[in-house]
Amino acid sequence: MPPRKVTDVPAQTVAELNRGVRETRDLVEGFTIDFSQLMRQGLPEMSVPSFDRMRAGLDESYTKRFRLAASICFDELGQAAVGRLGAHKSDTIRGWSAYAVGLIPDISIEDRLAMVRPLADDPHFGVREWAWLGVRGAIVDEPEKVIALLGPWVHDASANIRRFATEATRPRGVWAAHIGVLKETPKLALPLLDPLYSDASKYVQDSVANWLNDASKTQPGWVRSVCERWMSESDSTATARICKRAMRTM
Repeated sequence: MPPRKVTDVPAQTVAELNRGVRETRDLVEGFTIDFSQLMRQGLPEMSVPSFDRMRAGLDESYTKRFRLAASICFDELGQAAVGRLGAHKSDTIRGWSAYAVGLIPDISIEDRLAMVRPLADDPHFGVREWAWLGVRGAIVDEPEKVIALLGPWVHDASANIRRFATEATRPRGVWAAHIGVLKETPKLALPLLDPLYSDASKYVQDSVANWLNDASKTQPGWVRSVCERWMSESDSTATARICKRAMRTM
């Protein structure tokens, strides 16, 4: 049974997570990790000053610690950090890689999305979340261009890739900056949403529904009209599920 709180996680599990030889099973296990120990034991090539910087930031929130770890690795390893971290056994360190992608200066959004794509399709659920969070800043800066670039992603064979396209562009998102233009004009994202309204994957369905639920906070009439259109065009259980979840707070 998964742990319900941090103190439920066995000491042996915590030790293996801190060594970077074990993946987390859930977010609770992630909260047990001492990032300074994980950096020291999982990335021994890093310097002592980097370990010290990480240790000094352990009182920060979980997401801030994540960003700090990625920043420290990027400062020392440069762009090579993306590949080094992204190939690691630890899902947490692979998550740092996603944030490192977001830190690379002076590259196009096309290149940034291409670099984060393997992490968006990572086998671990947590890495897939960090993948979109890591590049969210760049997405917020160019949302309409990103929507065009992600158009082919919603037709990909991988549900993970299809889901990234909607999750990364959610108007509000979770632990992420809002996208103002999509809060006010959500119809701009229809090229991503329309192809997925009867997607067979519940993982994708939940993301599409959450996208619309975000939009319903500012444009409830538009969300209702989209769901009415989808329901008229499709009698699938997937579409019904998406629309029900999309309008759950309306």
